[in-house]
Parts: sequence; C-alpha cells; structure tokens
Amino acid sequence: MRKRATAKQVAEAAGVSKWTVIRAFTPGASITEESKRKVLETAAALNYTPNLLARSLATNATHQVAVFVDDFANPQKLPFLETLTERLQAAGLVVMLININNHFDHVHALLHADQRQVDAIILFGTAFRNETLTDHQLGRGMPPMFVLARDSQIDGVPAVVCDAERALKDIVDHLHERGYRRPGFMTGATVLSTALRRRQHFAEFWEEKGVRDIAVLSAERYSAQAGAEAVRQYLNSTNATDRVDVLMCENDILAIGAMDEMRGKYGLRVPEDMAIVGFDNYELGGSSAYSLTTYEQPRHQMVELIVGMITGRVDAETVSLPGKLVIRGST
Repeated sequence: MRKRATAKQVAEAAGVSKWTVIRAFTPGASITEESKRKVLETAAALNYTPNLLARSLATNATHQVAVFVDDFANPQKLPFLETLTERLQAAGLVVMLININNHFDHVHALLHADQRQVDAIILFGTAFRNETLTDHQLGRGMPPMFVLARDSQIDGVPAVVCDAERALKDIVDHLHERGYRRPGFMTGATVLSTALRRRQHFAEFWEEKGVRDIAVLSAERYSAQAGAEAVRQYLNSTNATDRVDVLMCENDILAIGAMDEMRGKYGLRVPEDMAIVGFDNYELGGSSAYSLTTYEQPRHQMVELIVGMITGRVDAETVSLPGKLVIRGST
C-alpha cells in the first residue's frame, strides 16, 4: 500500500508550519484565507487527508459513537438507525454499530467499545439490566451511556423515550370509545417489554374503565413470525366465544404477523372478529393490506435530543416526548 502523505510533507511543500496545516483542517481555527487556500491546494496535490485517530490523541476525543442493537428482526430499527446515523454524521461523529444478542457478553461488548475509546455509547433496544451496567469490570472511566427508545432505570444513564403513559392512554381511550371491552395484549421479548412499560400502562388504563381481565400473549422476540406463533397458540387454546375482541401488540411487526395468521389460517376478519393495534407506525402497517391502527413515536425529535446530549448542546437527562395516535381500519 502506498504511504499516506504527512502534515509535515504538506507544510514543507506549501512553505508553512505544520501547525498551519493542522489549523487549515480544523473548523473554526484561526488562519488567514490565503494560508488556508495554499495548504488545501498543496494537500490536494499530495492527496493528503488528516489522520483523525492521531489527532484524537491530542484532543482526547475520537468522535466515534458506539450504538448497541440486538433485535434486528424488528424492521422498525431501520428508520431509527437511518435517522440516528444521519444526525450523528452531520455532527461530525462516526457510528460504530455493535450487534448484541444472546450469543455475546454485554459486559465484554462495553469494555470493547471503551477500548476503542468511543466518546459515547447509545443503548438502542438492547436488553441491558441494572446488574449488567453496574458490573465491577466497568469502572468510572467508561464513556457516557444513553438509552434510546426505552426507559432507563439506571442512575447516571439518561434516556430519550416516547411517552408510554400518554400513548397507552390515547390508545385505550380510542378502543373504549369504539366499544371494545375484552382487551388482550401481546408482549415481545421479556426484558425489553419491561423497559417499554406498554403492557403496564395498558392494564392500568383499562382498569380505570372497569376492565380488569386482560389476556396476555407472549412472543419470544420482535418479529412477524413470533407474532404469528403467539396468536396461533392463543387461538388454538381459547374458545371462540372467550376470545378478546381487540388485541394490542407491543409493536407493529408483531401485529402484522398476528394479523396474517388470524386472517390466513383461521379466516378471522379484522376488525369484525378481532381488532388489532400496533405501535411504532411502521410503513408496511399503513398499506391497504393491513390498515393498522398504531402509535407513532417522535423519531426525529428523539434522535435530535440524544445527539444534542452527546455533543453537549443539551443537558444529559431523561426526556419523555409525546407521539401521536394513528387510527386506521384495523380498529
């Protein structure tokens, strides 16, 4: 491989000091327009680009952010990741995506990110428990951590979330007004479900309306297949007269899988035989094939806030933002 040109070589060719070369590539640095033009022209001729890793040794900042994700079967992750990576890159930060699932040790992954000297870690949909993040191996020198799109119960780890309490109140009010009285709830992965609090608020608001008996369907993961499997088990084990009249699914991909199974294998009509509600406003759910009632998270606002916290423009504290109910034909 051809050796890269160095700042020293550019400085010698341009007839300036090495520090003038560094200032030319540093946004906001004090340098005359003539000197900057001379340096940039020489750098282009020598095919020189600054070594950001070397510069990080002096600035103590690598401008790298690690994003931890585990539930890749959930397609709603992609719009969030697109928005998140776009905003981080626009802020001059490089994203390091780390796959965390049952096959990888979470503490090891955190230590690995720290060894890469990332400036921050974003926990996005990952099943971290308090005891994991307070492991004795994780010292005080760890980079700051932030949680995106789920609650954080850990001191010193702020979260940016959609207001689950407000969301579920809006959903339950809508379903009650439509005359539904036998609700059910489909959860996703157990740890993540606890962090999302959607089931908890769903039960609380139905209880306020005098409905305490809520059927619970459990999916092992966030995927269409898991949603289909969970509703299949429920329908096979429940008499038609005893079934729920509306099923709230913890997210849209579970709802889509459940709806496909109900209509395809059992011939049930939505919403006449059973209404369906999702969460996230995944694009496919809005198609005529599903017309899924759902709740849309304020994705862009959430991402802007968490990027602002990482860059220091916004105070690092837990923030809960309202979304909006999207009513369609499934209810």
